Amino acid sequence: MYVRKSNFGIQKKTTYLKIITDMTEFEKMRHEEFYDFTNEEGLASYYRAKHICAKLQTMTTEDEDYRKTIEDLIPGIPESSTVSPPFHCDHGHGIKLGENVFVNYNGTMLDGGMITIGSNTQIGPNCQFLTPNHPIDYVERRKPIERCSPITIGEDCWLGGGVTVCPGVTIGDRCVIGAGSVVVKDIPSDSIAVGNPCRVIRHLDNTVTK
Repeated sequence: MYVRKSNFGIQKKTTYLKIITDMTEFEKMRHEEFYDFTNEEGLASYYRAKHICAKLQTMTTEDEDYRKTIEDLIPGIPESSTVSPPFHCDHGHGIKLGENVFVNYNGTMLDGGMITIGSNTQIGPNCQFLTPNHPIDYVERRKPIERCSPITIGEDCWLGGGVTVCPGVTIGDRCVIGAGSVVVKDIPSDSIAVGNPCRVIRHLDNTVTK
């Protein structure tokens, strides 16, 4: 029996390639596509963030200008949330924090991809959230290109000091991540996870008794 091959797959791929081609380099960054990180729009955003971060280094959370400065860096940050200087990020507007989030000293958020942290989550000192990935092929890696994958941290989590969260990772709600862990894969909700690479060692019974 003769089966006619559909060209739907080809059309879909062609449409996708056209969408990618029509994107700016900055839009590619936000859509997990390889992009040229020397593009003008991206560099302007990057340098803006660097100047604000440099200003933050001389502040405490109690200083009069702190609130305005952190809101300039991270648009929409809730008044109940605190990011303790020193703090480092690539753009600032790629960071989305819920209510009552606390980020301790020396946090690093490379927010080429979106970094979302849920309400009531506590982040220990020296934690890193790294969304960029470089090409595996060393010749390609010589080019000024990278791909960024978003990081999502759930609500009511606690990340101990020195935790590193790698590109594309999601950590569920109510998780505890041990100090110094390197999180390379998703962690389900209600887990205690530790180590390098980070592994779940215990499930938490967080059933609310009414």
